[in-house]
Amino acid sequence: MPLDPQAKAILDAMNAAPPIDTKTLEPAAMRLMYDNMLPPSEPVAVAAVRDRKLPGTAGEIPIRIYTPEGRAPFPVLAWFHGGGFVIGGLASHDGVCRELCVESGCLVVSVDYRLAPEHRFPAAPDDCYAATRWLAEHGAEIGADPTRIAVGGDSAGGNLAAVVALMARDRGGPNLRHQLLVYPVTDHSFETRSYGENAEGYMLTRDMMQWFWGHYLTDASQGRNPLASPLRAKSLEGLPPATVITAEFDPLRDEGEAFAERLIAAGVRTQLTRYDGVFHGFFSMANVIDRGRRAVEQAARALRQAFA
Repeated sequence: MPLDPQAKAILDAMNAAPPIDTKTLEPAAMRLMYDNMLPPSEPVAVAAVRDRKLPGTAGEIPIRIYTPEGRAPFPVLAWFHGGGFVIGGLASHDGVCRELCVESGCLVVSVDYRLAPEHRFPAAPDDCYAATRWLAEHGAEIGADPTRIAVGGDSAGGNLAAVVALMARDRGGPNLRHQLLVYPVTDHSFETRSYGENAEGYMLTRDMMQWFWGHYLTDASQGRNPLASPLRAKSLEGLPPATVITAEFDPLRDEGEAFAERLIAAGVRTQLTRYDGVFHGFFSMANVIDRGRRAVEQAARALRQAFA
């Protein structure tokens, strides 16, 4: 279908800017551009927001805790932000975390995992898994119910959520209630139909994904590792139920949908929803794209059901 009019207006404004030259682009410059890219909005009020640090395998891991109205203990979502493993952080996904906290009624813990290329694979999954284990072992300290934990993320964060679910299954826990995967990166490959159809012109491009992967992996052979490419895991049996959200005009569409199909084939209860007419990133634009708002509401509804 054609681009959603709201999405087209945003995309037209973005495409009016000079194109990004990935041959000369430095991570610091990309981080600065990304920080200024999302449309401004008034922050959604939550009961409390706190920053703290957790112990990790290679030092402390910063987190931001979003607490909903009500009485603890709350179910908890460990949220891993997108940004190609190179950009993004607590500030870039503050709005999404606030919305998920309010809409789902759960505690949201945003994890500021180490970024590449300063810290390449497997630094990010190691940090995310360490944070998730901490929630299971010490979550009561922040008002979380350690028996009701979900993982989630968008794009690279969706990759990390799927990878943490694999790690939890294979390393003896923790037990997870749900995995929320928003247009997830699932495979180190650029050969899908959606990569061909959406290689450029829809914000996230094939060149940008190659740039991200090039900074994330020390060697391309690491892309065959299921902890980098969860679609390549030998089995997806025994993973927690999943909600997978994809976008029509997104290079990552097909690999996200392929992962959902493999989950279903493995007997994992999975809801796959493709949002037509929108591009990669729409989930973070719920204040200006109605379909983004519907996707956030769907995600929150899935979390409420998982935690019930």
